[in-house]
Amino acid sequence: MALNPAFWQGRRVLLTGHTGFKGGWLALWLRELGAEVFGYALEASTTPSLWQAARLAERVPGRIADIRDAEALSRDLLAFRPEIVLHLAAQPLVRESYRAPADTYGVNLMGTLNLLEAVRQCETVRAVVVVTTDKCYENREWVWPYREQDALGGVDPYSSSKACVELLCASWRDSFLRARGVALATARAGNVLGGGDWSPERLIPDALAAWQRGETLTLRYPQATRPWQHVLEPLQGYLLLAQALVEQGDGVAEAWNFGPDASGVAPVGEVVEQLARLWPGCPGWTASGEVQPHEAGLLTLDSSKARQRLGWRPNGSLAQTLERTLAWHQAWQAGQDMQAFTRAQIAAFQGENP
Repeated sequence: MALNPAFWQGRRVLLTGHTGFKGGWLALWLRELGAEVFGYALEASTTPSLWQAARLAERVPGRIADIRDAEALSRDLLAFRPEIVLHLAAQPLVRESYRAPADTYGVNLMGTLNLLEAVRQCETVRAVVVVTTDKCYENREWVWPYREQDALGGVDPYSSSKACVELLCASWRDSFLRARGVALATARAGNVLGGGDWSPERLIPDALAAWQRGETLTLRYPQATRPWQHVLEPLQGYLLLAQALVEQGDGVAEAWNFGPDASGVAPVGEVVEQLARLWPGCPGWTASGEVQPHEAGLLTLDSSKARQRLGWRPNGSLAQTLERTLAWHQAWQAGQDMQAFTRAQIAAFQGENP
C-alpha cells in the first residue's frame, strides 16, 4: 500500500493539535496533498513555535479552542462535517505530567472522550485515527520490542493517561462506532525528532538551546534507550492508516505501532554525541547528579504489522534524521522562509518514500 495523493485530494479532515509540533507538520503535509483541513487546538505552547515560524496559519484554517469543552468541540465538528478525524491534541510531556497530573488526564483522556462522543453524532465521519504513544505499554525493561497485543500500563501520569486512551478507544469502537460504520484505530509512535520543536524538556530542543548559549548540555538519563525517528516517518504511517480505514474499514480498526528499525534505537547519550559531531566545535554533555522522576530505561517497538499490512516502512537512519533536524534549525536561524523549507523537506521525504 502506498500513500496516494489522489485519495487525499479534497478530502475533509479534522485535525486536532494542529498548532503543535507533530500536528503542524501533519497539517502542512495534508495541505500539500490537497486535503481540506480544519484544525482544532490551543494556541501554540512555545515561543517560537513551528506554527509561527512556518506561518502555518496562512495554509491551515481552524479553531483555537480546548478539546475539554465538549459542547464547543461537538458544535465545530458537526459544522465542518469531516470524513476523517486525526486526533493529535494532547499534553505530551512526561515531566509536565508529574507537575500537572489532573490536567494531563483531563486533556488526554477526557479530551479524547469528548471527541469520540462528538464523532458519534456526526454522520459524515468514516475514519478516526487517535495518536497515543509508545509509552502506553506496561514497560518491563526487557530487550524485546513491544507488539500491539502486549499489556498496557504506565508509571508516570502521561504514559498512564495514554494507556487509558487506548482502552477508551477500544471500548468506544466496540460499543458504539463499529455499529455506525466508523472505523477507529490508534497509533503508537516512537520518539520523534525534526525541525520546529521547541518543547521544553525534550532532548534535541534542550541540546540546541544549550549549545546556542555556549553551555554544556546536562542529560537526565544518558543511558536511557529509545526508538528515534524523524517526525515525517510516523506521520506517513498515520496517513496510510487513515487511508486504509476508509478503504478497508473495520478490518484495520485496531492498534498500530510506527517505530524505527533497529538502527534507530539508541541511548540518549549516543544521540547527543551524533548531533554534537554536526555542530561547530563538537560541544559536550554531562550527566545530571540530581534525583529524577521515573522514566523508562529501555523502550522499543515492533512495527512488523504496519510493514506487512499497510506497506509502511521506516527508511531514514538516525544520522539522516539528525541532519534534517539540524538543517531545519540552521535555516530558521539564518532567516530563511521556513514554510518553503518545511514544504521542501516534506516533498523530499515523499519522493524518497513513494
